[in-house]
Amino acid sequence: MTGQGKRRSRDVEKNYPAKQFVRKLRRLADCIEQGRHFQIQVAGERISVPPNAIINIEHERGSSEEEVEFQLKWSLEP
Repeated sequence: MTGQGKRRSRDVEKNYPAKQFVRKLRRLADCIEQGRHFQIQVAGERISVPPNAIINIEHERGSSEEEVEFQLKWSLEP
């Protein structure tokens, strides 16, 4: 974090081996089911996802590739 608790903009993608990705998904699913915060470190930054985060799945198709994204979104306002 910088300054008075403000966070810099960030857009990072991180590739994981399948087994590591599965472990992260299982931890995420457990937290969602139990209504708990999910904590994960991505590219050196620790992130805490609140239990009230909006969950969606996005599909994109271009001329040469397709993409499915599992997304969690939440407000940074208290």
